[in-house]
Amino acid sequence: MMKRYCKSSTKLGFALALTLSIFGRVSAQQVWSPDNGNGTFTNPLFWGDWPDPDVIRVGDDFYMISTSMHYVPGAPIVKSKDLVNWEMVGYAVDRYEEDPRYNMEGGTLYLNGSWAATLKHHNGKFYAGFCTPYGWGREKGNFSICEADKAEGPWKRTIFPEYLYDPGLFFDDNGKVYVVHGQGTLYLTELNADVKSVKSDKVKIWQGSFKNAKELGGNFGMEGAHMYKIKGKYYITCPAGGTQGWQICLRSDNIYGPYEHKLILNDNSSYPDNGLHQGGMVQLKNGDWWFIIMQDRGAIGRVPHLLPVKWENGWPMLGTGNKDVITYKKPNVGKTYPIKTPATTDEFNGSKLGLQWQWNHNPDNSRWSLQERKGYMRLHASRADSLKTARNTLTQRVQGPSSEGTVEIDLKGLKNGNVAGFGIFEFPYAFVAVEQVNGKRKIIMSNDDKIIERKENFEGDKLWVRARVTDKGFVAKFYYSTDGENFYVIGNDLTMQLGLPWTANRFALFNYSKSAEGEDGYADFNWFRFTNK
Repeated sequence: MMKRYCKSSTKLGFALALTLSIFGRVSAQQVWSPDNGNGTFTNPLFWGDWPDPDVIRVGDDFYMISTSMHYVPGAPIVKSKDLVNWEMVGYAVDRYEEDPRYNMEGGTLYLNGSWAATLKHHNGKFYAGFCTPYGWGREKGNFSICEADKAEGPWKRTIFPEYLYDPGLFFDDNGKVYVVHGQGTLYLTELNADVKSVKSDKVKIWQGSFKNAKELGGNFGMEGAHMYKIKGKYYITCPAGGTQGWQICLRSDNIYGPYEHKLILNDNSSYPDNGLHQGGMVQLKNGDWWFIIMQDRGAIGRVPHLLPVKWENGWPMLGTGNKDVITYKKPNVGKTYPIKTPATTDEFNGSKLGLQWQWNHNPDNSRWSLQERKGYMRLHASRADSLKTARNTLTQRVQGPSSEGTVEIDLKGLKNGNVAGFGIFEFPYAFVAVEQVNGKRKIIMSNDDKIIERKENFEGDKLWVRARVTDKGFVAKFYYSTDGENFYVIGNDLTMQLGLPWTANRFALFNYSKSAEGEDGYADFNWFRFTNK
């Protein structure tokens, strides 16, 4: 029997618990924080999925963008004052309108959307770019640029006919605009000054792959390129080697090369055997440089680390002695800022959906509401054969090294055919739900679309569901409660995997219908509560 982490089931009780926890570093109990509260920080910055990071500074503020694949809204952006404490501010893409399969009409587009985002600020405007791949359900890839006056948006997106893989946007000081892109072979494509179209054909600037971190001539091609101009020289930082990879820097006096190269980081000590690779570099007001770089941590996701940059013979060497020593003095930004972390817990009391949430594919906005019943997230069911094709599955990141999500669901609005519940989503996925058939309800635990356990003749109108995940074996466990106080194990463990490559597992709320009769039946989610456990 599992006791709840917050005894009171009321929103007031939980809000009070949160209020009492915010003094000092106790807040880190609710969600991972890298800030040690003593002028140091410990990597990773987030113990969750924030892949392919790129970072910029605008005045006293830092902004980071990340990849989000098929989740909507896309290309999440966070903001910080000190590079250690971050909060969500928005997304560069509201939804994907270019293909009906983003609406799960005529198929799905898993693994599409935004890949390898790039972020820049130029002449008072923010620019976010990303590529959408081919070969994952699409015959042709594209490059997109989104433009906004504020990172919070609104953003306006331009879809290019060209496909610029893993793009790195760059504004030169002579007024020209470029994108460095490619995999293995790197190219430079000049854009027009309005950053809305390609000006000239791509030019090859690098060809060569690596045997290992130190030797050329193998099969590990560079990708994820980002370009900088520093003291008159052009620098391109690139990862190679995949999950166990490393970071390379290219350098030239001319933007078109020739480029020389140097290994600037090769370290996996913080999470063996996965190396730190791919990210972006930023300069502080005092002249210091720092690098945000990601690391694969299996089914939990690709997590960002913050490393100092030490310039040696004109090369940006990362970490301390080219290693991530994991704990460092915080960047010197001239002030000390309070601990902040991106939101997780949601009482669904607001008029807008919290920025921590993303939908699986484009949502049907006519079938969810925060207004129909104040204080609840209402999900109306759409027709689907399984969670894989269900519209309006609402998700947020699981986190490591362990985390727990709990929901309270009011089931009064269910119709026959409805399956409403909570679980862990990837391929495979698993969940606990209530299914209604012929006016009768049962609690089910489903793992990879196989019902592992069922509780027949459930007559209640409320169900509490909990999922716990850990990076130890990447295991998720599931619990249910009929009174909100006593939780019981149900079903079996999910071994979290990456059937959708490079896409981490997520907590997921849902309500879909296996029959037409159940369309528009609804489930009311009173709250979602997150904690590290």
